[in-house]
Amino acid sequence: MANDSQKKKNSPLGRYGKFLLYLVVVVLINLVGINLFTRIDLTENRVYSLSPISKEAVATLTEPLTFKVFFTPNLPAPYNGVERYVRDLLQEYALAGNHYFNYQFYNTGGEGEQATGNQEMAASYGIQPVQIRVIEKDEVKFQKAYMGLAVIHGDLVESLPAITRTEGLEYRLTTTILRMNNKISRLQALPEKVKITLYLSSSLEQVAPYLNLKDLASMPDKIKKLIDRLNQQLYGQLDYAFYDPSSSAEADKLARDNQIMELKWQGFKDRQGHQIPGGHGYAGLTVTFGDERRDLHLISAVKVPIFGTQYLLASMDDLEMMLNGVIEEVIGINEKIGWLGDHGTMPLQAAMAMPGQPQPDAASNLNALLSQEYAPQMVTLDKMSSLAGIKTLIIARPTKPFNDYELYLLDQFLMQGNNLAVFYDPFEEKMPPRNMMMMAQGPVYIPLDTGLDKLLKHYGVEVEQAYVLDKECYKQQMPQQQGGGQRPLYFVPMIKNENINKEFPFIRNIKGLIMVKAAPLAISEKSLEDSGVKAATLFSSSKESWLIKDHIDLNPMLTQPPADAEKFSSYPLACLLEGSFPSYFKGRPMPEKPEAEKVGEKDKKKKAEELKNKAEKKSESESPLLKEGSLESSGARLDQGKPGRIVVIGSAAILGNNVVDENGSTPNAQLLLNIVDYLNGREELAILRSKTQRFNPLAEVDPETRSLIKGLNLVGLPLLVIFVGLLAWLRRGARRRKLKQMFSTGE
Repeated sequence: MANDSQKKKNSPLGRYGKFLLYLVVVVLINLVGINLFTRIDLTENRVYSLSPISKEAVATLTEPLTFKVFFTPNLPAPYNGVERYVRDLLQEYALAGNHYFNYQFYNTGGEGEQATGNQEMAASYGIQPVQIRVIEKDEVKFQKAYMGLAVIHGDLVESLPAITRTEGLEYRLTTTILRMNNKISRLQALPEKVKITLYLSSSLEQVAPYLNLKDLASMPDKIKKLIDRLNQQLYGQLDYAFYDPSSSAEADKLARDNQIMELKWQGFKDRQGHQIPGGHGYAGLTVTFGDERRDLHLISAVKVPIFGTQYLLASMDDLEMMLNGVIEEVIGINEKIGWLGDHGTMPLQAAMAMPGQPQPDAASNLNALLSQEYAPQMVTLDKMSSLAGIKTLIIARPTKPFNDYELYLLDQFLMQGNNLAVFYDPFEEKMPPRNMMMMAQGPVYIPLDTGLDKLLKHYGVEVEQAYVLDKECYKQQMPQQQGGGQRPLYFVPMIKNENINKEFPFIRNIKGLIMVKAAPLAISEKSLEDSGVKAATLFSSSKESWLIKDHIDLNPMLTQPPADAEKFSSYPLACLLEGSFPSYFKGRPMPEKPEAEKVGEKDKKKKAEELKNKAEKKSESESPLLKEGSLESSGARLDQGKPGRIVVIGSAAILGNNVVDENGSTPNAQLLLNIVDYLNGREELAILRSKTQRFNPLAEVDPETRSLIKGLNLVGLPLLVIFVGLLAWLRRGARRRKLKQMFSTGE
């Protein structure tokens, strides 16, 4: 029986039958794999899988979007990996997208007619060959290669002419898709219309002439025509409604619940002796989409010297501008980023320096990076309408004081549910005169008192007038002429991974940062006690840091760590506040808007005479309603804010071009962009941006652990190989003995 079984196994039919069976199984597995394709991404941040926002971007397309990819074939490493990654990534987009998504690769290699036509097509999209370096047979050669793509959506075309690396490619492609698809497709695919509601009480018409609001009665018709005109431009996605709270108790309740600006007045007699009864009325516009809502004031109250509170009616041009901005904001199209342009703040673009003068600091690299996704706009604090359509305002290194009226505008901007990003420097750096510079005297640091710090303290965070120095800092490489080696720059702390708050997804993937001239922050528990505002530290210095306060001198040759170990501590360098903030001006009168000041003693006297004459004329012609002081308003200012966010960072130097790179690939640049995304409710984009990180430092270990690991590598691995080999040899010997015993038994 054993011999028959052995013959059957060794027969040609048995061997070939097994081979054919295995072949059929392999073919069937491959056929099933083609139709039921799946991959498992085991990387930490799922680098090779599409993010949810990328899937949503291609799944919600409403018009054809085509990728035309131009790559030279058979590129050497590492560029062949880039082409493979682009293919895999576009395949992932295609699997997640709808039928409007398409892509096609074009071969630009060779000299044939087809390759020449593809090269001409690439050139028409602004894609030119790039020069890459190739190493062949120990020789360095240079080769021209096409490595770009064009994205076509309707009449819009955007190109990525040089894709030479894979880092951040998904972010670039997804944001390009979102940007192109944003306005047209977003409007066409809105699940509901944008609701614009006008609340205007007809009761206000009886007091409008006494408040210089003569055109108030015609506002409903004018706004209706304005909305109709905007509706034609926005594919009919605006839903307009008008309520007169004076004629409906329900409308009155809606206006009150929505905190629409309300005017109340007591009865008075006009100049002709007519009795005007007391009453109240509402005036305001709301723009609502989903959970997003923005309010626009039709009537603005401004308090000016001598004349007191004055009421102004918004012009139709201002309303159109504000409505366009707010509509784009609530549906997420071309969001504006406000950048405070006065009060001595850091400029977005560097001005031309005079010959022999140092180039002034500027945030031009950050401006270019922000402009890819947002519309950065310089704003000034002269009136509230200048902040219309802006959800986030960046205040970078103010050096000039804010008056109460400007603080009031900032406060009310935050109360409306908007956000602030403050990069605060408690000192102003002044360079010495040129004759002192020859004596090698460094800059002088003058403490600042802008008034903004008291506003921040009220909201819950304090900025201390000091700089944080840290042993864990950037090391400057010294030239050989100065002895070589490294010199620590203690005023440039290196923020390690363990000092970054990983509770927030938008900074979770950032594993290291660099700060420059950073001030310590402190969360004011007393201010947060009753407000319900949540506060958190985003990142801190190391435990080996200390403060320098009084005589600031950052010369690395003269700076040494303190000898007293008790002076070392970890200090918060960035804080995040979230919630409904209480107004700084709650229970206080609205500040007056100061008039433009004139310089000189003669101008001051002239100004005083003008004010006196205006006061006399005002007394003669003042409306009885205003003169008697029997008018009060509410809703024009908010004492309790809608949910908003504040980010405070104790350094403005990190915004400079020497820290933020042009490509936005460094951790510092990604941090700043992620903060802006988070404040604007685009946290998923922030997570996508920092999905791949170039900076991945190894975990630090103590010397004993390093020695143990080194020993295991030198001794443990060879011993492990010997052990595995010995085990294999023993198992093989046992198998031979078993086979020998089995065949001996068979005979």
